[in-house]
Parts: sequence; structure tokens; C-alpha cells
Amino acid sequence: MDVGTLLYTWLNGKKAGVDSYGNRYYRSRRQPLYGRERRWVMFEGRPEASKIPPEWHAWLHHIVDEPLTAAASAYPWQKPHLPNMSGTPFAYRPKGHDLAGGKRARTTGDYEPWTPN
Repeated sequence: MDVGTLLYTWLNGKKAGVDSYGNRYYRSRRQPLYGRERRWVMFEGRPEASKIPPEWHAWLHHIVDEPLTAAASAYPWQKPHLPNMSGTPFAYRPKGHDLAGGKRARTTGDYEPWTPN
């Protein structure tokens, strides 16, 4: 976060809540501009938009009026939110990927390569 955003938050922000990653969410103390209040997030650590859980994303983008709780929006089939892991050692690598240390399975007889005439 930079000094300008921090100063703006101290002067104009009212804390709305904190998520499981430690990100802090704010709303403006002033009257809504053009019918919508201003909402923003102060990231814990490096700013990464994929670290915003779905319930807070809905609040930031004015889909819901009040922040949702994780318990209210969780279904048994839902997995916990994970930030984007691309470029990290935890990134998804399918079978046969060079960095996963595997080899691709040989093709079956139903594959016929294209050759130009």
C-alpha cells in the first residue's frame, strides 16, 4: 500500500471488516457519489486481487449491501478460497508436465497426425 492510500483511508474511511487473509475493507464516511458509496480494500502484504474471498468481492462490487459472512455463504460442496497460485511451487501442473517430473502417456490408436499433401 502506498502513503496516499493510507492517508486517504485514515481521513475518509470507516472500517467495514477484515477477512481471513488479514485484508481490511473500508467504506467512505462521506455521502455516496452518484448514488453509490466508495468501497476499497487495504491488502495485507503484497497487493493481489485474487486474495479477495468471494463474500468480500460481492460487497466490494456492490452486489450485496452488507458484507457476507463465510458461514452464511458456505455449502458442503464448496472448497475454501485460495488465491491464484500461478508462478508458485503450489501451481497446478497436470500429469506429464515437465516441472511435475512425469511423462505423458503414449497416444492410443485413435490419433492420426495431419500431414500436408
